[in-house]
Amino acid sequence: MAAAKPTLTDSLSFCLAQLTAAAGEGQGGEKDLASNETPLGRALLALRTRHIKAAGGIERFRARGGLRPLLALLRRAAAADPAPSEAGPGSAPSSVASAASGSAPSSDSTHSVGSTPSPPVRLRKTLDLALSILANCCTEGACRAEVRRLGGILPLVTILQCVKTDSIQNRTARALGNLAMEPESCGDIHSAGAVPLLVESLTACQDSQCLQSVVRALRNLADSPQHRLALAQQGAVRPLAELLAAAPDPTLTSALVRALLELSRGCSRACAEQLSLGGGLGPLVSLTSHPKRAVREATILILANLCAQGLVRPALGNAGGVEVLLGELRRRRSTNGASSASQQPLVRAVCLLCREAINRARLRDAGGLELLMGLLRDPRASAWHPRVVAALVGFLYDTGALGRLQALGLVPLLAGQLCGEAGDEEEEGTEAASWDFPEERTPERPEAGSFRSLRSWLISEGYAAGPGDISPDWSPERCPLPEPAEPVSPTPGQTSLQTPRTLRMQGRSPAASAAEEPWGREGPALLLLSRFSQAPDPSGALVTGPALCGLLAYVTGAPGPPSPRALRILARLTCNPACLEAFVRSYGAALLRAWLVLGVAPDDWPAPRARPALQSQHRELGEMLLQNLTVQAESPFGVGALTHLLLSGSSEERVACALTLPFICRKPSLWRRLLLDQGGLRLLLTALTRPAPHPLFLFFAADSLSCLQGLVSPTVSPAFPPAIPLDLEPPSPCLYEPMLGPAPVPAPDLHFLLDSGLQLPAQRAASAMASPFFRALLSGSFAEAQMNLVPLRGLSPSAAWPILHHLHGCRGCGAALGPVPPPGQPLLGSEAEEALEAAGRFLLPGLEEELEEAVGRIHLGPQGGPQSVGEVFRLGRPRLAAHCARWTLGPGQCPRKRALALVGLVEAAGEEAGLLTEALLAVVMGIESN
Repeated sequence: MAAAKPTLTDSLSFCLAQLTAAAGEGQGGEKDLASNETPLGRALLALRTRHIKAAGGIERFRARGGLRPLLALLRRAAAADPAPSEAGPGSAPSSVASAASGSAPSSDSTHSVGSTPSPPVRLRKTLDLALSILANCCTEGACRAEVRRLGGILPLVTILQCVKTDSIQNRTARALGNLAMEPESCGDIHSAGAVPLLVESLTACQDSQCLQSVVRALRNLADSPQHRLALAQQGAVRPLAELLAAAPDPTLTSALVRALLELSRGCSRACAEQLSLGGGLGPLVSLTSHPKRAVREATILILANLCAQGLVRPALGNAGGVEVLLGELRRRRSTNGASSASQQPLVRAVCLLCREAINRARLRDAGGLELLMGLLRDPRASAWHPRVVAALVGFLYDTGALGRLQALGLVPLLAGQLCGEAGDEEEEGTEAASWDFPEERTPERPEAGSFRSLRSWLISEGYAAGPGDISPDWSPERCPLPEPAEPVSPTPGQTSLQTPRTLRMQGRSPAASAAEEPWGREGPALLLLSRFSQAPDPSGALVTGPALCGLLAYVTGAPGPPSPRALRILARLTCNPACLEAFVRSYGAALLRAWLVLGVAPDDWPAPRARPALQSQHRELGEMLLQNLTVQAESPFGVGALTHLLLSGSSEERVACALTLPFICRKPSLWRRLLLDQGGLRLLLTALTRPAPHPLFLFFAADSLSCLQGLVSPTVSPAFPPAIPLDLEPPSPCLYEPMLGPAPVPAPDLHFLLDSGLQLPAQRAASAMASPFFRALLSGSFAEAQMNLVPLRGLSPSAAWPILHHLHGCRGCGAALGPVPPPGQPLLGSEAEEALEAAGRFLLPGLEEELEEAVGRIHLGPQGGPQSVGEVFRLGRPRLAAHCARWTLGPGQCPRKRALALVGLVEAAGEEAGLLTEALLAVVMGIESN
């Protein structure tokens, strides 16, 4: 087949020449365009179908200067068509057409939009082709910039205003949509007044292709928060929602959803109102089950964005949005590999839905509480934890929901939030506040963060400074009541330690109440904890190790003054008789004393951590709380509860009761009966070597035994005077040293031979009188009685030295200190142990006592420390064990050193705890050891 004959339109130069010629003619209007229609039409058709679509064709067209004549042709076409005389709301002024054409509009060439005739066929065809070429060119960034530089936006807006043919509107909207992909062009399109014209096209046009182009243009024009707000304020959202409600074809539905997604980002009030008035909520909820994934996900995000506006959330819940958002969040959390970024808008939406009562009920029935608790338990969702806790405040007076949350373990999670790191605190406007009482909203209220916004909401809705200050039976329809008066300790002098209180009095402004109650990021968690603490029996939830640790960590570790609500919670718990047994079982009383009074937190044990010095107010608070527990413990109910725990409780409960009693019982008749007469003290002592039921158990036990010793024997002197250095105490005169010189006095009549070959001089008579062993050895019928060189087997020189001194009458001359190693070195296997063993073997009890005193003075004196106590105890000697116990429980001892010493004693005792038990029992009871 022969090749097709080339035509003139195959040449880009020819087509550009025709375009330039048509654009450069005088202002002949329609006549000029009509006269050149045939060659111009062929050139435009070739440009669109052949040259522009070729590879690199758009770039060549731009480089050859084709955009300038093309835009000039559009200006002439816009000027040739009659313009309407009345502009719609927000439409471009009539001068737009004049500016595009370069001439003033004539009065006889304008008429209304509704009566505008269709342009002539050839003019419409020219516009179609030219607009199609321009729209295709604007798909490339360089062409978009060139069109903007050449002022091509105003002619397009003029055509959009003047020519109401669907095909022209379609191609004009497509060109504007492509231009709007550049931020600078987008701003110019807004300034040119194109938005009202595009909105008008949405309502007037029936063609799906044209509607898709208009919808896409509006979507691209929503490129910034300012532009999205402008679009919503100019009514662009409602017709989109109405179109969506009309169940259009799938392609248009997808375009509408994409546009609404862009317009709803940072959802404004105008956007939410229009979407709701346009009937778009129901269709959006239905589209969440659309077969196309892109439509489903975009619709989900639209619903999540709408939740930022309180006015639309109730309607959204009525349309089924709560269940949809919960289901999608649950699905994404259960999907492996789902990123946190995909969950973040849904988490925010679900939390915002908790602000209205109707949505809270739906959320609770749909399993939302379990989902929120799952978020709180997930460490990967830690950035959202503060938001989730703030959302749960909405259930503050929903008794059923609170019970469910407590059963799911909310309280320890809340306590952990008090001192956790700050999560996201996204800025929210006043529109995000609850819509339960919209007539009470104050539009002039400034925007604030999520937690500050929540506080403002609570105040504006009549919650005063928080539910910690009102009755748990309060309802939003009634005036809030002041919180019952805090229990006051009956002990004189304790009134200054009462926790601060905030009462909402009649006639006081909410702002004044808010100013009195500090509100930080921990505010929502404290509100919920306070609500739980107001239950008749909050012990199962709040009087637990994790909950108490969270509260105490906040009270002692807050960067500023802690919230008075936290102090009220602790006071309320310690004053509640129903919580007494829980404080005993959980070692709560011991924890209060250790953390607040002694300044030792679980994280500070056994290695101390760098933290601020113990503040006096912490000590006062701890003493006040313990005094509250003492009042409960010494009441008839408390006596019965403690007796029951000690006599009939489990083994763990009995130990906990025995340990706690010295902290909360001051009546001698009570603690003597329970601890001494009924065996509580011995029970505690025998539990020391068992597995610890609490991380601080040995610290608690050491403190408890010390307190009990103070109750039994208020004035106990230490076993050794550690304040007197050894080198300042004058030694007794030595009686053995004169026998070692060159002229011994008296002269020795005996030598002892050691295994090392060393011969030590001695007096037979003095040695025989010092010990029954040596009397039998040296004066009896043994062979040694006739020997002048008597061997002493298994004895080193250092161990033999104090023995020879003792045999010759030395008492306190310092010889016993010789074999004792310095602190820090082990005693087991040392020469001191060898000397003690030899003293026992040679029946020298006085020397044993002197050696034990020397060990105690060196290792339990000023140079010794807690680590030495265990070393001394390992020698296994009852007298030294008593010294160790007395050093450990001695008055004035540092609590940390006391506990470390007890740890060493327990490790040294091992499974054989009898010696340790008897030593500690003797010291606590004030029984002198022999």
